[in-house]
Amino acid sequence: MKTFSMTDIGRRREINQDYVFATDQPIGNLPNLLVVADGMGGHRAGDFASKYTVEVLEKEVRNSKETHPEAIIGSAIQTANEKLIQEAESDSRLEGMGTTLVAATIMDRTLYFANVGDSRLYLINKEIRQLSRDHSMVEEMVRLGGLTEEEAKHHPDKNIITRAIGVKKRVEPDFFEYRLKGGDIILMCSDGLTNMVDDDEIFQIVKSSRDIVEAVENLVQRANENGGADNIGVILAEPYADEVSVW
Repeated sequence: MKTFSMTDIGRRREINQDYVFATDQPIGNLPNLLVVADGMGGHRAGDFASKYTVEVLEKEVRNSKETHPEAIIGSAIQTANEKLIQEAESDSRLEGMGTTLVAATIMDRTLYFANVGDSRLYLINKEIRQLSRDHSMVEEMVRLGGLTEEEAKHHPDKNIITRAIGVKKRVEPDFFEYRLKGGDIILMCSDGLTNMVDDDEIFQIVKSSRDIVEAVENLVQRANENGGADNIGVILAEPYADEVSVW
């Protein structure tokens, strides 16, 4: 598996609250781990929230005795949520902090992932498809039929999320499984990318790049060219790079 990741502060923020972690090496009982977190909170609370959550998650995954990916990641997310709340309660400067999270692993040709909030996971091959589901006010309105997908893209409340790590005593991640095939590319990102670059443009940038390193760099560059209104966190993973290449 090939992976490449990066974060960028963007054009308008003073602090980078996005944090990414990607390894193709085993961590505990998982063969690999990919994580994107987008922190929220005043002062430096947001960047603390995202980094701390991912660090706790990675440690919990490494020490887990569970064997199924959903059990491993699910337990790690709950522990990270509890510990982040404890940190906020112990330091008034961190009060009100939280973070989105999307965490994935690939095992036996199956993609397992969980998400909380509006950081996303896409599958790219001959098309681009969002596999995660945003936990946001606007997405709930779409599901209930109150908004169309097109209206949701430009809605003024699109960044109001309905779930996050560090907000409630028990967090409710959504879990997904997807069977992978040769040529599949996994994109995980914060809304700093998707608010600045639409899905079709993301697809064209990935397809026209020479490799995933150039693709990630080009995605971040385009997000900044289009305004860079937020921090940008991106991971690209090519699970079966030796089988069929889309490049």
